Amino acid sequence: MTHDHGPGNLGPGTLGSGTLGLATTRPVYGAIARRLHWATVGAVFVMVPLGLAMTYRGNTLDIWDGLTDALYSSHKLIGFLLLWLMVGRLIWRLLHGAPPDEPSLLWWQKAASHLVHWLLYGLLLVVPLLGWIGVSLYPSLTVFGLFDLPALAKPNEDLAKRVLWLHGTLVFATVAVIGGHIAAALYHYFIRKDGVLRRMLPGLK
Repeated sequence: MTHDHGPGNLGPGTLGSGTLGLATTRPVYGAIARRLHWATVGAVFVMVPLGLAMTYRGNTLDIWDGLTDALYSSHKLIGFLLLWLMVGRLIWRLLHGAPPDEPSLLWWQKAASHLVHWLLYGLLLVVPLLGWIGVSLYPSLTVFGLFDLPALAKPNEDLAKRVLWLHGTLVFATVAVIGGHIAAALYHYFIRKDGVLRRMLPGLK
């Protein structure tokens, strides 16, 4: 859900451009970058309610039925796909860069923008990876009774509980960062009326 927005040009190969020697002068993100972004948005907006629903039914209400199993399986499958989607996004971002930064922003706004951008990349990689490690440790790798996710660790239920606690805690941190990210994007669109949000809107040429 990162819009990769930020003020000023930091040049290729820097934190701002985030490229490996390649930069783009396009005013908006390319079609593939935008599709990857909005696919991430969709996955996260499905994942979080699924996670809340499954833990409420399973842990709070102690209801372990077919619906709870389906919620857990959906959460695991989408989380697994989200992890690899983010790996693909990161590779694409490093290879193809980002549009030039919004020129009207101050240096500290630029720095904050890039910090949030890379923080979201990190969280959206670490959180699903922790979930995968957690279900490997439990173990609870079966998805819809059809197949198992690859195990990343040997069973250790005590460690699984700690890893999944960290996973859940970082989910709330991710939601908070995303909330600030969305608020900033809307501020740019409705108050500043600059081109920050437009760079990631779908349907642009």
